[in-house]
Amino acid sequence: MRYQITGKQIDIGNALQQHVEGELGSIMGKYAGRPTDAQIVFSKSAHEFVCETTVHLSTGLTAQAKGRATEIYAAFENCSEKMEKQLRRYKRRLKDHHKEREVPVELSGASSYILATENTSEETEPDSLQPVIVAEMEAKIPSLSVGEAVMQMEIAGAPVLVFRNEGKDGLNVVYRRDDGNIGWIDPQ
Repeated sequence: MRYQITGKQIDIGNALQQHVEGELGSIMGKYAGRPTDAQIVFSKSAHEFVCETTVHLSTGLTAQAKGRATEIYAAFENCSEKMEKQLRRYKRRLKDHHKEREVPVELSGASSYILATENTSEETEPDSLQPVIVAEMEAKIPSLSVGEAVMQMEIAGAPVLVFRNEGKDGLNVVYRRDDGNIGWIDPQ
């Protein structure tokens, strides 16, 4: 597994890097069969250290966690506890579904745009109906079953996930509803 351990405007020593690799390696060995790479970013927010971890699994799923503490090692420990909890739940769900994915998740390319909001009053008419694009990024659309898409959305902590449905070979959306349930949009 490849590790990318960085610090935003703080120095990350060799001891911390070895500690992170050892701890994360043991968690991945315990719960995730074939992780491909991990990105760990340490930063400072006011008086707290923040640790953000993203792990990509060979099945195409991505696990993310964030931890905060007044000490940098404690921030990583909080983050690794959350990561371990997510991966434990993921592994349990795989066992519950009685299905192991034989092949990695197929990813399709797509464009993702961030649009600027306009603070105009309702009385004034905008000059153009075209939205202002702030950023354009590459996005990957995974090919998953509905159950795997819900699991991926929960692991990533995202409010919505667009995916290609393996069963019907069309684009679908799962999202968290205001009532706490999961919604599934399956266009005909």
